[in-house]
Amino acid sequence: EDSINIQLNGEKVYLYGKAKIEYEKTIIEAGFIEIDWNNNTINAKSKLDSLGKEIEKPIFTDNQDSFTADEIIYNFQSKKCIIKNIRTSEGEGFILGKKVKKETDKVFYLNKGEYTTCDAHKPHYSIKANRIKIISNDKIITGPAYLSFFNIPTPLVFPFGYFPNHDKESSGIIIPSYGESNNLGFFLKDGGYYVVFNKKSDLALRSDIYSKGSWALKSQYRYKNRYKYNGNINLNYGNTINSEKGFPDYSNKKDFFIKWMHKQDPKTNPTLRFSSNINAGSSTFHRNNSYNANEYLTNTFQSSVNITKKWDNTPFNLSANLRHSQNTRTKIVNLTLPDVTFNMSRIFPFKKQKSIKNGDSWYEKIGISYNMNTKNEISIADSLLFKSQSLNKFRNGIRHTIPISMSTKFLKYFNLTPKINFTERWYLSQIDKNWNGNEIIVDTINKFTRAHEYSFSAGINTKIYGMFQLKKLGISAIRHVLTPNLSFQYKPDFSSSKYNYYKEVQSSNDGKTQTYSMFEGGIFGSPSKGKQGNINMNIGNILEMKVKNKKDTVNSLKKIKIFESLNFSSSYNIFKDSLNFSNILLSGRTRMLNIFDINLSSRYDPYVLIKNGENSYYNINTYEISKNNRIARFSSLNTSIGINLKDGMLNQKDTVKTNKKFKNSWNLNINYSLNYNKDRQDTSQSLNFNGKIKIIDQWKIGFRSGYDFKKKDLSYTSVDIYKDLHCWEMLFNWIPYGFHQSYTLTIRVKAAVLQDLKFEKKKDWFSPEYN
Repeated sequence: EDSINIQLNGEKVYLYGKAKIEYEKTIIEAGFIEIDWNNNTINAKSKLDSLGKEIEKPIFTDNQDSFTADEIIYNFQSKKCIIKNIRTSEGEGFILGKKVKKETDKVFYLNKGEYTTCDAHKPHYSIKANRIKIISNDKIITGPAYLSFFNIPTPLVFPFGYFPNHDKESSGIIIPSYGESNNLGFFLKDGGYYVVFNKKSDLALRSDIYSKGSWALKSQYRYKNRYKYNGNINLNYGNTINSEKGFPDYSNKKDFFIKWMHKQDPKTNPTLRFSSNINAGSSTFHRNNSYNANEYLTNTFQSSVNITKKWDNTPFNLSANLRHSQNTRTKIVNLTLPDVTFNMSRIFPFKKQKSIKNGDSWYEKIGISYNMNTKNEISIADSLLFKSQSLNKFRNGIRHTIPISMSTKFLKYFNLTPKINFTERWYLSQIDKNWNGNEIIVDTINKFTRAHEYSFSAGINTKIYGMFQLKKLGISAIRHVLTPNLSFQYKPDFSSSKYNYYKEVQSSNDGKTQTYSMFEGGIFGSPSKGKQGNINMNIGNILEMKVKNKKDTVNSLKKIKIFESLNFSSSYNIFKDSLNFSNILLSGRTRMLNIFDINLSSRYDPYVLIKNGENSYYNINTYEISKNNRIARFSSLNTSIGINLKDGMLNQKDTVKTNKKFKNSWNLNINYSLNYNKDRQDTSQSLNFNGKIKIIDQWKIGFRSGYDFKKKDLSYTSVDIYKDLHCWEMLFNWIPYGFHQSYTLTIRVKAAVLQDLKFEKKKDWFSPEYN
């Protein structure tokens, strides 16, 4: 840019000011460049400004690889070069070297070099070695090296260094973390080996080992076929030994857990889909082997494997499911193997093709659908699940359902929805009960048995709108939406002798009898007993108001919901000889100040309650209004209040303008629930809260806890602290008390390429479950 000086003999050329040379795929830029034709070299250096500061430092680019240095000497015949004080990026890291020799397009040798993932001009840390070899897009190899902080050497010395320098996954050793458990001893956790099979799958094998004999094995297999499917399979086994043999608290607990998640891309085959989500294992696995709060606090695990098939241009579809659920407290496992459903979506067999002008006749609105469901399921203690006798405890059957319905308007504003429902059950067995003189003997007869039932229902509903103004109070309008719904359902008494579904058996020596269903215990139940004629009543309410939006200078209106929903419901059975009314239910939901989420449900009994013994009560056929001058008696209440607060929500107007660096960012979630049963004088309450706070940009604190009102103590509590250390990070997790009382301190490099360069300190007071 400034000038070019050519020597008379033509052996050297000097370029001054933002000089640039392009030679094949190589580009060299610098404040000063010297070309020596005699030695076939290019010497690039920076230049000095008026203050003596180096500017326009040499930049070397070769095949899109680029780096900056203090001086570059390049031989354009051999394509080798020597670089002084280099700084270049390689993958996630940076290479610094006093003197570098470029051997080929991809191979570099560094003298007194450094490797770091810190992007600061003067790195906060680095791994230093006298000799480093770099193979671009492949690997970085060093001789003896040591770790340095702020240019201060540490005692951490490596006999050699090997750093992958490519974006391809590769197999290798997984470095374990170490620590101490109060009951299990010193440990190494999550060490193992990682294997890459191909671009579509990989496998991680990990293990834990404790000095007092406990151990665990874990595997995670991942697979992915782009645009088709993806998933992962986790297999885990733990052997937890507590105390010493001969002591009363000694135990040897063997646990296992399986996870399998599979997802199919919907575009692969829109008519046939397969998915799975398996979570199954021993009930104490997470209690004894997991420090994940979400897993540890979960009492129920569920699994499902699903296949669905749809037939194009038809109303038919098929779904097959395998389901599993287990409760870690009750240790009961429920299995459904399988659950198959065949559906015909609603069709209108009497509908004719006609113009929109003529409309549909009432009979053209009649719709018919069909559902067939077959199940085979068992509910059993997990300890008995794999015993041979458990096969006899499976329940199975088939249920067919045909609903016929229509919807039409009458009197302009009312919707009428009559419906006829037909149900038939098929079982492969029935029960027979006999009196043997002392007790009832129940026999299972293996024979095909069928039972049908039907019902009729009709519903009427409409919407009523009301609006009034309270402008003196600053309210533009209050709007009330009332949705009354009245329905009637009729079902015959299928325990009648003409159906032959129910039988009588002697139940005592004095000749008393009891009625039972042949399908008692059937997976789809039995036809209903007793004639039913229920009149159901429901009144839904939505209440909202419009006020002026003070934030808007145009005086626009803002909608505020007073009640998002407020429902009243009850029913009356015309065929019962007493206690015809059911309880009155009140439920509501609203949100206040954009902070409080309130849910409420309560129950009211219209009949007088009589006490029978210490903890026994029963209703008599006397209305509360006739005896106690009230429509109904309050019976129970369930309510929950959720509070969500976050930074800036409460003080939006008077926000203090401070340096952004010191701006706090926080949120707090509080959930309170109350269940009260007045009849039983029983109350249960729970309070849970969690949140996080960001102090400056580098500090974050998260917490979760709660209060157990029965135990009068705090529930599961944990504190998480995070500190950003630029190229490093610090994580601290503390569980101050409880079953998983522990703390973990980790200081590690952020970059994945050096994820095993970390300090980790763990300490727990874990005591395994051995009951």
